Amino acid sequence: MLRLGILASGRGSNFQSIIDAIENGRLNAQVALLIVDRPNAFARERARKHGIEDLYLNPQEALSKDAFFQRIRDELTARNIDLVILAGFMRIVRRPLIAAFQNRIMNIHPALLPSFPGLHGQKQAVDYGVRVSGCTVHFVDEGMDTGPIIIQAAVPVSPADTEESLAARILLEEHRIYPEAIRLYSEGRLTVEGRIVRISDYDMPEATLVNPPPGC
Repeated sequence: MLRLGILASGRGSNFQSIIDAIENGRLNAQVALLIVDRPNAFARERARKHGIEDLYLNPQEALSKDAFFQRIRDELTARNIDLVILAGFMRIVRRPLIAAFQNRIMNIHPALLPSFPGLHGQKQAVDYGVRVSGCTVHFVDEGMDTGPIIIQAAVPVSPADTEESLAARILLEEHRIYPEAIRLYSEGRLTVEGRIVRISDYDMPEATLVNPPPGC
């Protein structure tokens, strides 16, 4: 069974979607550890509710950013973690962790990468007036949202959308595709070739617009 280590900073709604997928049998995995960098992160409450070990690591106590990620690496490897999942973890992952888990760290971003990386992808989409946005699950490298793309979901943008309204619809798709990407990994169906992620024996759905805005 795939052993997951989750990194989170806040409420952990994607963390919850992964827990739900495991508990309803859609995902054959076990969340072995939650690590947070904020002591009051609500994700800790979710972990405790489901009997998952949670650990707060204070980045201010580390001698450097690399040292902080060395500590994270050590905690994950001590628990034989197979795949690391970023679930609203608000830090750029550093080399000590990436080197230990090469192509074994996933993140989800609320935009159709490579468009609108970094913070506030939903606001960037609204400000640019794009017609379609969405979310992307990707492997993590040392850049900001630059790793190989695994799967994406498209969400239409209305001229009346705000950052908040678009974010709410995108979040529904995040909760759908993040467990799916983990499932594909758990079944050994993902192969990374440079920047391309190949998915074996998988019928990629045709591009569709999901969660249309009201009145669309």
